[in-house]
Amino acid sequence: MVPIRSLWPCLLVVGAVGHATARDDAADTRELLRVEAELCRAFERGDAATARRDLDDTFTLTDSHGSVTGRAQNIDEIARREPRYEVFRNHEQKVRLYGDAAIVTGITTVKGTSGTDAFAADFQYTDTWVRRDGHWKLAASHASRLQK
Repeated sequence: MVPIRSLWPCLLVVGAVGHATARDDAADTRELLRVEAELCRAFERGDAATARRDLDDTFTLTDSHGSVTGRAQNIDEIARREPRYEVFRNHEQKVRLYGDAAIVTGITTVKGTSGTDAFAADFQYTDTWVRRDGHWKLAASHASRLQK
């Protein structure tokens, strides 16, 4: 029989590992939501530099019409500010972590103009994130327009 005193260091290590994992998950969740909000602001402000930093080189977007675009096309759209967004906000988000990958689902609310036409809509979205060199990068996004 192993004395309880001998198990004490092992129990401390196991407890510390469990605590560190929970703290890391919470930190990853906060960071993912922060970067998602940062990308929303980039669309509103025409901030292509932020998009370049936060979108993975392999990034693809499948839009509500089924069209698939890549990183360069999306960064160009942001830089041209066409369409021009007054509002680009995510809400009702849920984050699922899988080590160096994560899925974020939620609703994006947009309002703005495309050419001279005004628009406003809500989209259900799914974002797939990967951690590269210690930073979360958006690898893929899919959006489906919600009916009013």
